[in-house]
Amino acid sequence: MNIVALVGSLRNESYNRKLAEFMRERYKDKFQLDIADIGALPHYNQDDELDPPDVVAAFKRQVADADGVLIVTPEYNWSVPGVLKNALDWLSRVDKVLVNKPVMIAGVSTGMMGTIRAQLHLRQILQSPGLAAKVLPPAGNEVLVNVANQKFDEAGNLVDVATIEFLDQVIERFIQWIGR
Repeated sequence: MNIVALVGSLRNESYNRKLAEFMRERYKDKFQLDIADIGALPHYNQDDELDPPDVVAAFKRQVADADGVLIVTPEYNWSVPGVLKNALDWLSRVDKVLVNKPVMIAGVSTGMMGTIRAQLHLRQILQSPGLAAKVLPPAGNEVLVNVANQKFDEAGNLVDVATIEFLDQVIERFIQWIGR
């Protein structure tokens, strides 16, 4: 099984990237996780959508070829980061490779609320006609990692046992979701 991850933060020391990398290693026996380079995408421009730049075409193929998509995002100004929205805008046009694609959402924050508002907005975005993704239902599956500085060690490894155990359960449900 192949999963592609879209990480909504470009920061080198991003906790969201660290979560995606943790998941790639922890679940390597269950699936291959590739992290897409959404920072390399140009700004979406409708003038280019019928003949997109090579980097966009390759990104869309990567998502189309995946069995599922993992979106790991921080929350910027109570919503999704622009770089993630830009990637989703490219995916929503012309060949619409995210339609009916199984998607799981997760997010990490240093604050108390995790990324709840960003995830709510992301769910709305993913239901738009151009994306129409098959998003894992939120009930019992909301991966909202808060106070990240207490849940990751200095090397950037997720070490909070309760979070890891919960993530294990959600991943199992995501794998079943993909199989449906």
